[in-house]
This record gives sequence, structure tokens and C-alpha cells, in this order.
Amino acid sequence: MGTRNGALARAASYFDSGQFRNLLARLVSIPSTSQEEGREADLHRYLAEGIQPWLEQIGFSVAIHPNPIEGFGPILTAERVENPALQSILLYGHGDTVRGLDEQWRDGLKPWALTEEGDRWYGRGTADNKGQHALNLAALEAVLAERGGRLGFNVKLVLEMAEERGSRGLREFVAANTDLLAADVLIASDGPRVDPALPTIATGTRGIFQFELELKLRAGGVHSGHWGGLTTDPAVVLTHAIGSIMDRKGRILVRDWLPRNGVPAEVRGVLDGCPVGGADGAATIDADWGEPGLTPAEKIYGWNSFIVLAMVSGRPEAPVNAVAPDARATCHIRYTVDTDPAGFEAALRRHLDEHGFPEVEIRDAGVRMAASRTPPNHPWVRWAQDSMARSLGKPVQIIPNSSGGLPGDVFVDHLGTPLVWVPHSYNGCKQHGPDEHLLIAPAREGIMAFAGLWWDLGEAGTPKR
Repeated sequence: MGTRNGALARAASYFDSGQFRNLLARLVSIPSTSQEEGREADLHRYLAEGIQPWLEQIGFSVAIHPNPIEGFGPILTAERVENPALQSILLYGHGDTVRGLDEQWRDGLKPWALTEEGDRWYGRGTADNKGQHALNLAALEAVLAERGGRLGFNVKLVLEMAEERGSRGLREFVAANTDLLAADVLIASDGPRVDPALPTIATGTRGIFQFELELKLRAGGVHSGHWGGLTTDPAVVLTHAIGSIMDRKGRILVRDWLPRNGVPAEVRGVLDGCPVGGADGAATIDADWGEPGLTPAEKIYGWNSFIVLAMVSGRPEAPVNAVAPDARATCHIRYTVDTDPAGFEAALRRHLDEHGFPEVEIRDAGVRMAASRTPPNHPWVRWAQDSMARSLGKPVQIIPNSSGGLPGDVFVDHLGTPLVWVPHSYNGCKQHGPDEHLLIAPAREGIMAFAGLWWDLGEAGTPKR
């Protein structure tokens, strides 16, 4: 009979020996970006060559399904059922990545090759999400070996290839396969820890509501000398419109976009003392930016934010002496479950009209990813926190939702599963830009944490539905 310590030791040995690094290098070498045309075969190859043989080797039955929406990447399902009467755990991940951006990586680095430098593994997908789901599966394999080929519970896996395109098709697929995917809890990994050194559990994600603001005044540009000072400049008007939405210090002025009752007490409680990592140099945490009276953790995990993703007027790459005919901005609202996005567009329309901008149009407004949240004190969340603390010998921070977007709502809505997200990365990993990397130390803690979780799932004392 194996032991919990034996399972942890196996996971540590696999990681420290370089075997995990080699596995991750193979996965990174498959250019499975869903954001570039011509990579459709690589999306399928990641599943069929990178993942399926590994899963079958450790006793999973595997199927690769076409996406219900044409033009989006396939979806892999796998299950390892020891006894239908046992609890079932659902594991999720995505093998698609953002664009490689090959030409933007610094000298010595390439997106589709793993490069180790100091405390980092560089390569596209190392942090988002190849490295994260590979750590969880490697930990499962260690526990299987320690227990002599059994787990004491059932495992199901969904691995999609369109997450970086908004998880298109996943909702339809899960809705059509509820019996296949039925589980007691989702335990999976994506996103960043609150701090690189602090193990974290997120119980949901903020949602994404996207829209465009556009002001179109004429068919083409007009001479800046002949018309400057006489005709309205759309860039100036649109800038003022955006300024009416958010003040100089980042406070949202469309108050109907915000949680009506503030930060819930339960959320405020788990965020008390929660750090927000910002020492990596990726950006600054500015104390006077955002909603006054909130801590940094409450601003990012318990509140809504407004971001201008892009703005354009004229041709910035080749400006001409003209008053531009139009101006356009693409914007995001990152929102928690405490607000209803169904009212966002109407609230914005009212606000713009009341502030003298009826000519600014709102286009293509809608939810790109819905918000989700399992209560932070849910029995599965607290169970996972205790298990991880035992394995790692350090505190584990619970947050009510990660700062980014994930399709947790799909599993809550159609399967009724509580959410336990255990991120292995950090917010400076550059996951959507050049030089993406995974920090080695948190990755090692990740495989150890999941080895403990997988072991404890086979023991008595797990929460019951």
C-alpha cells in the first residue's frame, strides 16, 4: 500500500529529474494557436499526439470531438471510471494558445521552443495553459503509480482548443453531453496566483463584456488647414465621451455598472490581507487608481473595471494633414457576478445621452465570457485549501474569482459543479504577449499540490453533494 508522502515524493522526483520539463517542451513545440489561420491541423495534433497517448497509457478512454461551431478547434473528452458509485472529479484545460508573435520575442527565445533561463521556462503555452494542465495530469500519474494503478475515485477531463477565442462551442458541447461530463466538482488550473510565492484557490472568474464606441461624422478626412477649427474632430469628442465614463483616477462614473451593494461581506472577508503581486515589473499597482476606499485585492477580485483596449482615429502609422472622418474605441468591462451585464449597454446609452454624446454609437456590445463564482466558504473549497496547505506546508489564499476570464459558468450552468481553480502561474508571466514563461518554483509547488489533492480524493472525508 502506498502513502501520501510517497505520492508527493514521486511527483517531486518526476519534476526534479527533468522529465516534466521534457514533457512540457514536447507540448510547447506543437504550434497550437487558435488565433492564426492555417493552424487547424496543429490544434488537432496537440490533442491526438500530445495528450491522447499519455491519457490512454494511464487508463483513460479518450475521444476527440469536432467543435459544435464550425471553424473552431476540437474538444477532447476523457474518462477514467473505476466505479460509477464513486465520486467523479472533472478536470479542465485548454491546449490552444494566443498568437505566437514570433518576431516580438527577444533574442534567444522562440514561442514554439522551450527555453530555460534562471527560474523560468519560456515558450508559448508554458503558463497558459499547457504547463498548467500538464502539471495536474503528471501529478495524477504519480498518485496512480503510488496506489498501484487505482485512485479510489473517477476522473473526467475536458480539454478544449478554442479558449483563446472565447471558448466558442464549449457551452453547446457541455449542454449536449451532461451525462458524459457529470461530476461532483471541477478542480482545474488556469490563470495567476495572487503572488508568485502564495498558493491560491480561485472560486470563479470575472466576466468580460465588450463593446465598441464609434463616432462617424463624414465620408472622408478633410484638410486640417482649411477645416481645422471649423469642423468637429471625432477623436476629440470620443475622448471626452470616454472621459465621462471614467474619471482621471480610474473611478467608473457609470454607476449602474457596479455592484449595487458593494463588495459582499463574504468576499471582503476572504480578501482581508490578500496581497496583489506586482513586483515582476510587468506593470505598476497605482494606489490612487480605481474605486476609492477599496483595497487592491478588492479592486481586482471584488469589483468591476473598465478598460480601453484600443483607440484609433485617422491613420496613426501614416498620418496625413487632415481632420479625421471618424474615431473608434474597443472597450472591456471586467465584471463580477454581483452585477447583471444585461443592463450594461442600456446604462451606457443613458449615460452618454445625459452627458451630451448622443452621436456616439455603441456597437457589437455583449458578453464575451460570463462571470462565475462558487461561494468561497463552500465545503469543496475549504477541503482543497486544507489539502494544499498540508502538502505545501504554507498558507493558501482563497479569492472569490480570478482577475481574468474562464468558462467556469458553462460547468456551473449545465453540470452544477462547484469550482476550484488552482492557478500555477503569476500575473507577470506575459501569457498574451511575447516572452511568455512559467516560473519553475510555483510550477513545482503546483505538481505537489495536485499530488496531494489527487491522493486525498481517494481517502475518506471528501465533501458530499
